[in-house]
Amino acid sequence: MTEFFHSCTTNERKREIEELLNNFAQQAGAWRHCLFFLSSTRNEYVMMYSLTVFENLVNKMWIGLASQDKMEIRSCLPKLLLAQHKNVPYFIRNKLCKVIVDIGRQDWPMFYHDFFSNTLQLIQTPALAPLGLVMLKTTSEELACPREDLCVARKEELRKLLLEQVPTVLGLLTGILETYWDKHSVITSTPPPSPTSGESGLLGSLFQGSQYSKLLCQPMAALDNDGHQLCCLVLECLAHLFSWIPLSTSITPTLLASIFHFARFGCDLRTKAKTGPFISTSSNGSLNCGTGPPTSNGQGLNGQQSGSTKVDRARLGVLAMTCINELVSKNCVPMDFEEYLLRMFQQTFFLLQRLTRENNAHTIKSRLQELDESYLEKFTDFLRLFVSVHLRRIESSPQFPVVEFLALLFKYTFNQPTHEGYFACLDIWSVFLDFLTTKIKSRLADRESVLNRYKDALVLLLREVLNRIQFRYNQAQLEELDDEVLDDDQQTEWQRYLRQSLEVVAKVMELLPSHAFSTLFPVLQENLEVYLGLQQFIVTSSGSSRSLNITAENDCRRLHCSLRDLSSLLQAIGRLAEYFIGEVFAARFTDALAVVERLVEVTCYGSRTTLYDLETAVPSVLKPDLSDLLAQCAYSHWLAQFYSEVHSQNQSQFINLITSAVDAGSPLISAKVPEKLLLSACHLMVSITSTVRPVFLVSLPAIQNIFNSITTQNQSHRLPQEAHILVCRSLSNMLLLTWPNLPDSEQQWHTRSSSHASLLAALTREYRDLRGTVNVTHRQPNLENVKAVIQQTLPVLKDIVDSISSESTKSRQICYQSLQESVQVSLSLFPVFIQQADVTDEMLAFFLTLFQALRVQMGVAFTGQILQTFLSMFTREQLAASILHEGSAGCRVVQKFLKILQVVVQEPGQAFKPFLPSILSLCMEQVYPVVAERPSPDVKAEMFELLYQILHQNWRYFFKTSILTTVQKGAAEDTMENEPQFTATMQAFGQSFLQPDIHIFKQNLSYLESLNSKHKLYHRKLFRTSMLFHFINVLLQVLLHKSHDLLQEEIIVAVYNMASVDFDAFYSVFMPQFLNGCHGVDSSQRGVLARNFKPEQDLPSFTQSVHRLVNDLRYYRLCNSSLPTGTIKL
Repeated sequence: MTEFFHSCTTNERKREIEELLNNFAQQAGAWRHCLFFLSSTRNEYVMMYSLTVFENLVNKMWIGLASQDKMEIRSCLPKLLLAQHKNVPYFIRNKLCKVIVDIGRQDWPMFYHDFFSNTLQLIQTPALAPLGLVMLKTTSEELACPREDLCVARKEELRKLLLEQVPTVLGLLTGILETYWDKHSVITSTPPPSPTSGESGLLGSLFQGSQYSKLLCQPMAALDNDGHQLCCLVLECLAHLFSWIPLSTSITPTLLASIFHFARFGCDLRTKAKTGPFISTSSNGSLNCGTGPPTSNGQGLNGQQSGSTKVDRARLGVLAMTCINELVSKNCVPMDFEEYLLRMFQQTFFLLQRLTRENNAHTIKSRLQELDESYLEKFTDFLRLFVSVHLRRIESSPQFPVVEFLALLFKYTFNQPTHEGYFACLDIWSVFLDFLTTKIKSRLADRESVLNRYKDALVLLLREVLNRIQFRYNQAQLEELDDEVLDDDQQTEWQRYLRQSLEVVAKVMELLPSHAFSTLFPVLQENLEVYLGLQQFIVTSSGSSRSLNITAENDCRRLHCSLRDLSSLLQAIGRLAEYFIGEVFAARFTDALAVVERLVEVTCYGSRTTLYDLETAVPSVLKPDLSDLLAQCAYSHWLAQFYSEVHSQNQSQFINLITSAVDAGSPLISAKVPEKLLLSACHLMVSITSTVRPVFLVSLPAIQNIFNSITTQNQSHRLPQEAHILVCRSLSNMLLLTWPNLPDSEQQWHTRSSSHASLLAALTREYRDLRGTVNVTHRQPNLENVKAVIQQTLPVLKDIVDSISSESTKSRQICYQSLQESVQVSLSLFPVFIQQADVTDEMLAFFLTLFQALRVQMGVAFTGQILQTFLSMFTREQLAASILHEGSAGCRVVQKFLKILQVVVQEPGQAFKPFLPSILSLCMEQVYPVVAERPSPDVKAEMFELLYQILHQNWRYFFKTSILTTVQKGAAEDTMENEPQFTATMQAFGQSFLQPDIHIFKQNLSYLESLNSKHKLYHRKLFRTSMLFHFINVLLQVLLHKSHDLLQEEIIVAVYNMASVDFDAFYSVFMPQFLNGCHGVDSSQRGVLARNFKPEQDLPSFTQSVHRLVNDLRYYRLCNSSLPTGTIKL
């Protein structure tokens, strides 16, 4: 063993040693040698190896062992444990405990009746209590939630046996905790001053003279090292027991009170040594990992001991909170336990009160900073569980003062020492606000009384959250947040902080709209004054460069903070837009109007002063402009409602708003403007043209200018592609989208149609000129320029089509008329670029959008021509070449092509039915052979979706069932057509269940289930007679292999639906066949498996039977494979 673990041993030699050791372990009677090694050696490697031999023997070969040998092992190992437990390292001791527990798992109570009573006896013997607790915790881990190396019947028996022991065990553990607390409590002759004096009024109502108020005010116990270790072990045991035992009265008030005593260890700081506080603070910072075994030399000087045990005491607190959280996380609370819960919450809020207590020596924040981080995390977890799981139970109880609790939670939230802690607390408030909103919606009658109860808390929360996002109040913390690096959700740390805060603000706004608005708007106004006053500091120097004449470092800093705050507040105002529309529109009209007017004013100002051009020492000067434009986008729905409300009255106010916004936004649409600002301005244009849709927009001079600049621009002044696409979309929308509030006769379609045609003619001029210059010869001169034109034009056209896909027929007609020539050009260019995947990808993206949005307008003949071109271009060689490069443009091309075919096969009516055979053969003969054996899911998902759509939308292509035959039950079975294609498709589905990709598996299983619910797939004669059992067999094998365990439920439901087609055949024919085909089990085991699979016909019982079958079959195979040959099993 020493040679094996020596650093100089070669891998070759290690393999030899490993083989020798494995062969030795397989020999009958090897365990006797191991018993000798264990009692005679001090070498840790040898001991560990010997224990592994025992573990393997007990878990895999126990069935075949002679009963005499079993008895000997059962008596020797516990004796060995008692003799050696103090002299061996803790991991050897734990391993030996586990082997003994494994024997108990097999033999207790029938052959090893004193297994559990021995453990209880150890716990009651003071010198052996730690060993007993390790045994108890291991028993809880191994017997209550055993792995799959036991059959289901034994698992159920063990749980029942353990539940019978629970009251005794909990009684013993309670006794230990109480004894240690009482023994080590500092009993003073004069009672100490109450730690809550001065605050007893706040939570006095929680306790109302209960005995706990006295208990919890006792001074803390001073534990010695052994006592500390023992209490830690007890709490670890309790935490594991609570994870599986149901809430019941065996969890007594005394036990709960004892756990809470220890939870206090985490939140009391009075354990510091008198000699210089520095030792203990540094130990808090650096030894924050009190999870290892405590040091044994805790008997040093008083000062040192206090320094080392501060971490240990925190560990006691963390373990106690873990126990409490295990109990609170259970949602199923029996009636007789509700009172205990109330008591638990009272005790926890006593702790919360201690955590948020202010005294002269500590502010709350510095006090929380000094606590162990994991204790705070556990405490926050507790609060989250309390609010999300139990608040609805407790809230109406007169003994629980919710409002006072919220006051404490408020203090706790806004004094968190870390950002993560603060986020976690904000989440708790969000859950509380959701609870309140739901409660008010369900009890509209007493809405006011519910709100009044909580109003003060909500007002405070809103004010504090708003202060927290402002540099003016919270600069030091906010400067720490990173605003550069993006996380997985594509947002920076600062954006996440702001977004989570604004969600809380929005939830308060929903509950207290007028108050929230009157809090937020004045603060916004204040920051706006600073921003709007910047104009006076702009100076123009020689050479006409403009700069901001604010250079003093302090002024720059203040301006930077004010602009950051303005940006955040504008985002807050934008987030609240949804609370001004709908039925509250009229009631909150003046507030919303004030907001929108201010937003438009800021845009006008920003556009006029072009602050983005300034040379300045303040980098945040751009931020307000951006936020302002985005906030205006958020109010576009309000503007749309305003437009329809004032439609027939005086519109001047509305017209002025829109005109100012457009006038201010249009100068920003220029290649000279920074891209972020340019894109925001483009988004504002899109919002106005698509959501508000004012009639007079076309005639505004600013819009005419944009129109001219877009249609006549040359390459040097061209906007960046994304902005160019957005501007083209807004111009097209303006001409195509139906104007609100007007009848069809006043829509001026004729004029708008010719304007749209000329807009698109200008946008596609270069593209349409390509038709004459490119032909399908192989010696193409300069194709790069052609590619550039294609890649610039097609995304614009695709976007225009996309944006009208759900609009009226008239809009789509006009759009297609303007596009017709470009579509034909695209079709003629397609064959030229078939070898160039990046161009084909753009083209197919465009055609896919066309098929989705305009197939009716294109007409059957032309659509057929496009399809024919595609089908002839995608030969098997072409497809194979494209697909073989994983994740490449080639794959994307094939995926888009298959998506186009999906649109075609879903089209109702007969027009595209003639294409079905060629689409099916493309799928099954050309695409499927290429993707079938590849592990990569590329293309597979789209191909199977296409097959599903073919079957679902064209079921009668395969099954010609007339209504008459379905009515006459006695009529012949369904008549089948195109059977070979149907069979091949089903085989492809079956094949996909044998492959590892879980997404394809899940998708295809849901397709089969869907075809069954819509078309009775499993009931069809062909499927029932030649495929059904194959599918069930494959799905059961998947369950046995545990390769797709995440989909267990879905697989079992599918098996049930297939079996339910004919339960009799399933139980009498399939199950015997299936069990006979199972290797690795003998005939008597097969008989047990068959008997345990009860012939039930409801889903819950069937599910249970399948779980049992899978578990027991795996268990038998495990046992059988580990037995030496020739073993006789009894």
